[in-house]
Amino acid sequence: MHPIIFFSKMDFSQSNLFGYIEDLQELTIIERPVRRSLKTPEEIERLTVDEELSDIERAVYLLSSGQDIQGTSVVANLPALMRQNPAETLRRVLPKIREVLHVAGVEMQLTAAVSFLTVLQEESVSIHTYSHSFLHIILQNLEHRDAGVSNAWLETLLAVIEALPKETIRHEILNPLVSKAQLSQTLQSRLVSCKIMGKLANKFEAHIIKREILPLVKSLCQDVEYEVRTCMCRQLEHIAKGIGTELTKTVVLPELVELARDEGSSVRLAAFETLVNLLDMFDADDRSQTVLPLVKSFCEKSFKADESILVSLSFHLGKLCNGLYGIFTPEQHLRFLEFYKKLSTLGLQQENGHNDNQLQLQTLEQEKKYISVRKNCAYNFPAMIVFVDPKNFHLELYSIFFCLCHDPEVPVRYTMAISFYEVAKLLNSGVYTIHKELVTLLQDESLEVLDALVGHLPEILELMTNGGEHSGSESKLLSIPDLIPALTTAEQRAATSLKWRTHEKLLQKYACLPHIISSDQIYYRFLHRMLTIILTNNVLPVQKAAARTLCVYLRYNRKQEQRHEVIQKLIEQLGQGKSYWNRLRFLDTCEFIMELFSKSFFCKYFFLPVLELTHDPVANVRMKLCYLLPKVKSTLKIPTDKHLLQQLELCIRKLLCQEKDKDVLTIVKRTVLELDRMEISVDAEQLEKEKQQNEGRSTNINDKMFEKKRRNSKTSSVLAKSITLSVPGSSSSTSAGKEDKKSKLVRSQSFSTQALHPKYSNIDKCPNKSSATGYTSSVSGMGKSCMLSFSDDSFRTHSTGNSGNAAFPSSCSSRNLFNSADQKNNGNKESQSRKMSIKNRKSNS
Repeated sequence: MHPIIFFSKMDFSQSNLFGYIEDLQELTIIERPVRRSLKTPEEIERLTVDEELSDIERAVYLLSSGQDIQGTSVVANLPALMRQNPAETLRRVLPKIREVLHVAGVEMQLTAAVSFLTVLQEESVSIHTYSHSFLHIILQNLEHRDAGVSNAWLETLLAVIEALPKETIRHEILNPLVSKAQLSQTLQSRLVSCKIMGKLANKFEAHIIKREILPLVKSLCQDVEYEVRTCMCRQLEHIAKGIGTELTKTVVLPELVELARDEGSSVRLAAFETLVNLLDMFDADDRSQTVLPLVKSFCEKSFKADESILVSLSFHLGKLCNGLYGIFTPEQHLRFLEFYKKLSTLGLQQENGHNDNQLQLQTLEQEKKYISVRKNCAYNFPAMIVFVDPKNFHLELYSIFFCLCHDPEVPVRYTMAISFYEVAKLLNSGVYTIHKELVTLLQDESLEVLDALVGHLPEILELMTNGGEHSGSESKLLSIPDLIPALTTAEQRAATSLKWRTHEKLLQKYACLPHIISSDQIYYRFLHRMLTIILTNNVLPVQKAAARTLCVYLRYNRKQEQRHEVIQKLIEQLGQGKSYWNRLRFLDTCEFIMELFSKSFFCKYFFLPVLELTHDPVANVRMKLCYLLPKVKSTLKIPTDKHLLQQLELCIRKLLCQEKDKDVLTIVKRTVLELDRMEISVDAEQLEKEKQQNEGRSTNINDKMFEKKRRNSKTSSVLAKSITLSVPGSSSSTSAGKEDKKSKLVRSQSFSTQALHPKYSNIDKCPNKSSATGYTSSVSGMGKSCMLSFSDDSFRTHSTGNSGNAAFPSSCSSRNLFNSADQKNNGNKESQSRKMSIKNRKSNS
């Protein structure tokens, strides 16, 4: 198909028009098969089933007279039928499936194998019922002519063997296996027998395996087909673990030695890998006299006549070297080390040489093989450090480490980046020798390599700065001079790529930098970059990662000027930004600040800017704020943050009264209920100080009143006759004036920062009365109206004993007003009683 090219200027030449017509014709040709694939009415009629049939009846009908696709759907639905009605399914459906499978196609066979396994895993029936109903069907289809179908049924059988009792396995599987493993049987039958014997080795005791299974194993190891010998050789590992060390030494090891010299390369490869996996079961004599000579012959032939084993040998070389470490002579130790070095640079010598013929003859398959070998060498590098001892790393392995980190192929460098942390841990105090390679991998052109390295970057950097011998208190950066440019380059490359997950991961790991480099370096090279990412990046997870890392940097920054500058930028550019997206990120940042900083820090710098977003014109911002309000309230302490609590309640009232968006209003109401149930932490020290101050003030007042009463009692007899009726009134009016000022002060403090609902606004319009009695009634009336105003469900007040939470301070102010009113009433009663006593004395005189 010709690509359609759009020019900046339309070209209506004849050739271009013909090109467009050809493209349209090709499009119509593509669409034709789609129309032909539609079902005809007759086909639809054949696929239609009566809706009144039950699930069991429908399944039986479709298996009996339906099409293949309908039968396959019934088989796929077998686990569901077993869950719903196992008895009827076993009686009516399963026999039909057994009949259909004899002539079923590959798709139905594969579906049946999966369904049978699902029924076993879900335990829809007992294992006895399962073995009676399903096991025979599985065994019948094991030798299907299609290898894929046979393997599917074999996997199901191997899973069933794990759950079957021993007697069932012996009679249903082991006894028929003797005949199935004979040379006269088909190749597929003998291969299946090999895998079943490997599974049975873990189900029976050693003497049963020796008597009934080992003769079959020896026979299959000598089979005429190399596929059977290979398959049986790979099962020898499971059989050896089932029969124990002694039988492994006398029976399995000789078979492995013979198979290692087999003419088939796949058989030799299977024997080599099985030997490596069984190293722990062989004693020192077996390793030195039997295993080591075999391994040496494998290594010698791998470069000459048997390159097929090269990839496997390079993969298991680390395990081999450490498993045979105790029996190596110094010459053998050096020989295996040189062999590893040769494998690590395999395929690179020709690139550096001048033999053009070799380059031309080297096929693509060989290049892939050599890349796999070098990748396996990178995988085994930590094991080789243990083999040569970390003290000898710089002398023996550093050159290989350098080559692998600079390998031209990405898979090799990727593997080195994954194992870099293990290498750094092994080197310990000598980790300073690989600083340059760390910088190289950080600046690698492949983001896959960077992603692999970043996984353990904090631990690597910590080892680099604290574990090396150059680490000290004088400067963290002396040990890795090029670290900061490498880190900034890595972040910029990740930011410009389309792999945002790598960028997110990198930013998350950069939160470790305060422990690695100085605060000034972070401030000038990384902190502002994080703020830029929050403002300009379009990927939300990346923005959140940058926001959290920025908060970590701010947490460890001890310079107040820099802190205040960053806080101001966060509030101005995010919290007060023009884009609603930035204001949403401001709320995310505040959430991280509440997580990382103290409550007092958040209340001091971010509490009020967060509350300002209640007036935001975008509903999403207000909605996110409502979700955040419970966390915001949890940062408050009483009585220190009492004014902030009042501001929070004011904002909630405004949202309840003025919010027009129904979704936001629903969340506001839900949030109010959650806030009402919350308990505010009490600052015990501050509360104790205020109590002491109040107690000291009340003690002084009581002392003054007692002294005044004592003086009045001395002079009462002299002045009793000259006291007129106006004197008590004037004194009561004076005390009432003081109480009046005090109550006004309480009222002004209570309502200065609160806005009541409009229908309760008459509280503030209570007139001032000159007489004490009038003012008392006014105050008591205002106290009642305050109580009424907060009896609404949205502003329900709870006692401190129930929730420990002062939901709205107005109730507290109303209680203060009630107390002042009670004091005034008590004062009036005292003055009236004094007047009555004076009148009585005058009348008596």
